Amino acid sequence: MASGVKRSYDSQGRREQSDQTRNRILDTARELLTTKGYRATTVAEIARGADVHVDTIYALVGRKPEILRVLIELAISGEDHPLEPDERDYVQRMRCEPDPVARLAIYAAATRAIQARMAPLFLALRDASSTDDQARSVWQAINDRRAENMRRLVIEMGREELRPGVGVEEASDVIWATASSELFVLLTRERGWTHERYEHWLHDTWCRLLLSPV
Repeated sequence: MASGVKRSYDSQGRREQSDQTRNRILDTARELLTTKGYRATTVAEIARGADVHVDTIYALVGRKPEILRVLIELAISGEDHPLEPDERDYVQRMRCEPDPVARLAIYAAATRAIQARMAPLFLALRDASSTDDQARSVWQAINDRRAENMRRLVIEMGREELRPGVGVEEASDVIWATASSELFVLLTRERGWTHERYEHWLHDTWCRLLLSPV
């Protein structure tokens, strides 16, 4: 075997091993952070659960706020790697859907799926942000990005589809608030709503509050 080919195989093998180790770290961190909470979970504990050295976690993922940020990004994408908004399947389907009611139905279903994965992690980050400066920075960045993404969504809908008197900023804020992790947890965990009921309520609320009557 040529030396160049062998080096390529060796390099690929190392990348695959590194990816497997990183995934094991993230799986362990997800379990601990959502069951024990941010403050009670230490990087050393994650390292023991993933059977790695603490320095390996710092090298492959980062410190605790970064671990939580990565987990949230993966929860949003629903894949084993983060996706930009334009790359997400539901965003592409919404852009191909001419009917605003059907478009919001796609987004309500996507929000339900995302929150089922993300809400426990997002609330852990919110709690951590009250005492951890790095966590606060991550929390603020994700919140700001959520608000901007909602605004883009409304702009793409077009003003002519909005209810008279409802502007882009108000519509963006309505979606931002109703699609939040906090509200998802309140309704599904505290009030016992099924995820299906939450999705239907979300879609109905958006249509009634935001869309121009037919």
